[in-house]
Parts: sequence; C-alpha cells; structure tokens
Amino acid sequence: MIQLKEIKAEDTYAIRKAVLRKNMTLSHEMPGDHDPDSVHLGVYDENKLLCTGSFMKNNRDEFTGHQYQLRGMATAEGSQRKGYGRILLEKAEDFFKVRGIDLIWCNARVSALEFYKKSGYETIGEVFVVPQIGPHYVMFKRIG
Repeated sequence: MIQLKEIKAEDTYAIRKAVLRKNMTLSHEMPGDHDPDSVHLGVYDENKLLCTGSFMKNNRDEFTGHQYQLRGMATAEGSQRKGYGRILLEKAEDFFKVRGIDLIWCNARVSALEFYKKSGYETIGEVFVVPQIGPHYVMFKRIG
C-alpha cells in the first residue's frame, strides 16, 4: 500500500545522495533541513521509502502569500517513472493547503521540467545554472 509520511531530514539523505548527488562533491544535506518550519515527506510502498521531498519555508519576492520551497525531491533508482513523484507532489499540496500555504516553488532541473509541468507547475524567469548540477528554472504552483 502506498503511503505518504512525514519523515526526518536524515531519512531523505540516502535517496538524495544516490540520485541527486551521485558522483558529486556537493553535500546531500541542505541548508534548512533542520529548521523548525521545514517539512520532509516520503512516499512508501510496502514500508519501503521510495521518494522524498523536503519543503522549506522560503519566500521569493516574485510571489505573494505564504510560500514553501520544495528542495531535494528524488525517487530511488529502480522506482522512477512509476508515479511516486506525482503522488508526493499531490499529497504535499493537500498537506500544505490545509495549513494555509498558498504557493509551492522550486528550482527545477531542466531535465525535470516536463514532470513539473504535468503536475501544474509553471516556469518563471530565465534558465540559470547551479554549479556542478546544471541548468534550472524556478517553477511554482499556486495551491491556496
């Protein structure tokens, strides 16, 4: 059975390291992981953690309302393209909507652009490069 659970930052590290930081010198730990307002969510199937996303309270001037930034979203190798990321986004939106959050935004890798677009996220601004990782766009979705 597929479930979404609130998890600890440390629970995200193995998947982040294997998927997002593979062969990189960048840390899999992110600034804000342990802030009191940060929320880490995981999608489990048969009690196995397969997808994680970390949400940090962080405002961008381009947006209004209560905002959270999605960071470090990753699906375990061998479990990608099976809908776990979509489930995480949908359930996270419900989770934050009932808490009065108006908007979720992220710095999305260009390679993940279509995934986010299919989930209703829009781009804003121009492409920018994150050193060692590559090109990104700021993407957002109004949920409230």
